[in-house]
Amino acid sequence: MHPATIAQVMVNFAARFGVDGQACLLGTGVELDDLQRPDTWLQRSQEMRLLENMIMSLPDIPALGFELGLQYNVSTFGIWGFAIRTSPTLAAAVQTALRYLPLSTAYCRFSVIHTDKLFGIAAYPDDIAQHLRHFLLERDLGTAFSLLRELGLNGVPVQRLEFQHLPGNHVQRIEELTGIRPHTGCPQNAIILDRRHAELQLPTCDLHLLRVLEEQCTRQLRQRQVEGLAGQVRQILLGPMGLVSTLEDVARALSLSPRSLRRKLAEEGVNYSDLLEAERKQLASQLLSTQMKLDEMALHLGYGDTASFTRAFRRWYNCSPGEYRRVHAL
Repeated sequence: MHPATIAQVMVNFAARFGVDGQACLLGTGVELDDLQRPDTWLQRSQEMRLLENMIMSLPDIPALGFELGLQYNVSTFGIWGFAIRTSPTLAAAVQTALRYLPLSTAYCRFSVIHTDKLFGIAAYPDDIAQHLRHFLLERDLGTAFSLLRELGLNGVPVQRLEFQHLPGNHVQRIEELTGIRPHTGCPQNAIILDRRHAELQLPTCDLHLLRVLEEQCTRQLRQRQVEGLAGQVRQILLGPMGLVSTLEDVARALSLSPRSLRRKLAEEGVNYSDLLEAERKQLASQLLSTQMKLDEMALHLGYGDTASFTRAFRRWYNCSPGEYRRVHAL
């Protein structure tokens, strides 16, 4: 989940191109007034809808994602931003940033490039849904570029911007925005610096403050990820999409490929079928305390017919839904 300030940057950016804020938020369940409240948080699915709305409203703007990324600065990210700002060197700031990456806007995975002469970060968008993959790759690299320049007070020159694939009009636009012509057809998507510049002490270094901020980052990260991806899947299953959702539906809502969703859930020790069945089981027992008919209940829980629901229910409770209802109605 991301704080509303992240969405506010996107809405303000779209407004520069004449896109109304309500159009950006269409279908997100978020109102413009909500973005002004410090206690408003957006789920991944809501943020994805906002991005989709913006892209559909501005289909002809080249490198739109990269330009959006340039709108973010250190202060946008609160504790995470200030933690990287107080790091001793640019290289250390990158390590701090990656350690607490979920507190940022990033959807790509990142790794550090470290050779005798070069330092950089490489971005991997593989886990992002196909229709948003390139946009978010550009957005994440644009954000990284903006932060690197801010941290170095514009005194750290970026040597290269590398992309595996980049349309020609995007190359031209990114060069206009940064003064650097991106290289395409590269083996990686990356921002490359001279290692000497990355190891110079940052003028904003404060090691005592850094320790305090890292403790707060750790605490905030724990609060945001208390239920992990499995918790996000449960929220979707119990939300508007409902228990009829397939794994593909949920993956799309989370802007993941089905394969990535399976892998990430496996890393948490669960699978989609078990999560879905657990929510169906719990909701079925609750619905049986109402007057809802069994055929309606079966459809609501995502079963094609009453017989399929009854078989599943017998497996859970060793009795039929009707028997369960009679016993628990006493």
